[in-house]
Amino acid sequence: MRVRFFAGSLAIASVLSPCAEAQQTRAPEPREKSTVSIEMVAKGLVHPWGLQFLPDGRMLVTERPGRLRIVTRDGRISEPIANVPAVFGAGQGGLLDVAVDPDFAVTGTIYFTFAEPRGAGTAGTSVGRAKLVFTGTSSSLENFSVIFRQQPQTSGGLHFGSRIAIARDGNLFVALGERFQRDRSQDLTTHYGKVVRISPIGAVPKDNPQRPSGQQPEIWSHGHRNMQSAAIHPVTGKLWTVEHGARGGDEINIPEAGKNYGWPIITYGRDYSGAKIGDGTAKEGLEQPIYYWDPSIAPSGMAFYTGDLVPKWKGNLFVGALVGQHLTRLVLDGEKVIAEERLLTAEGERIRDVRQGPDGALYLLTDHPEGQILRLTAR
Repeated sequence: MRVRFFAGSLAIASVLSPCAEAQQTRAPEPREKSTVSIEMVAKGLVHPWGLQFLPDGRMLVTERPGRLRIVTRDGRISEPIANVPAVFGAGQGGLLDVAVDPDFAVTGTIYFTFAEPRGAGTAGTSVGRAKLVFTGTSSSLENFSVIFRQQPQTSGGLHFGSRIAIARDGNLFVALGERFQRDRSQDLTTHYGKVVRISPIGAVPKDNPQRPSGQQPEIWSHGHRNMQSAAIHPVTGKLWTVEHGARGGDEINIPEAGKNYGWPIITYGRDYSGAKIGDGTAKEGLEQPIYYWDPSIAPSGMAFYTGDLVPKWKGNLFVGALVGQHLTRLVLDGEKVIAEERLLTAEGERIRDVRQGPDGALYLLTDHPEGQILRLTAR
């Protein structure tokens, strides 16, 4: 294993990009910067997408082409877990996020999101539930069922999302992309561009927002674009999400029940052509992000740091960047970002997922045909 040490860096604050409609919310650098050490735990994973820790410290990792693997603490990668369902493995589709039930030690239950093939070249983001069973040196999924299907299915390989965050009450928040059909983020008869909230068996919780007949009852919030980050705040218990903007306008939101987060009516980004999207950056009745990036960093994966291994990180939020090829450390004051530090800028890695390990280190997935698991600490 290799260990590397270097200090984080941050671009100049408050720079206005050519496509920005308003000044960036880029926060200044923290006074106490991070000198980080990186250890490569494992390599050779094909576009790894989601990572979760099992109770015994092993890692459960998805590979986008449709494989689920177990990785030991010393970097040994298992053979693919048997009985994973078929995925729509085109474009951004495939096997995506994974979550471990809080009672896994008793039930063996896991959840995962995947682009599910629906026939005639169509697909949609679905949530699977199964029992992970170990038999000798092999493992398999048993009692698999699909507990949620994004509706409607459609063709194309873009903007499936998605992340799972398990709330304190045991219900599942699932962040869904708008399948590159922007106007459907505002259409409550679809699940496109929505956060949905379901029970562990896929039922609609009774305290979900009440909706008229014809609207999707699983919808918690709407007006999102393509969310690839979601986590529960360790103190407040609130859901936080991060979503991709278009050309600029990546957002951090704290989605609340029944609220509209604006896409594509308001945004801090522009179309890839440079054309304006929507009506500007603000409008009555539509929620503002608590933070946004312009230019885009293409965020994916996030984790609140609660460990004791790196005391100065306590309470910070970490977000991976794909296009930005770095790890962002955000210092928070309540629900406000007061400082931003960009780590691993010299590594040139697309960071797909970020998780805190049981040892207090951060574990990162790199999005690559020879993807890695990296262990990150600091002094």
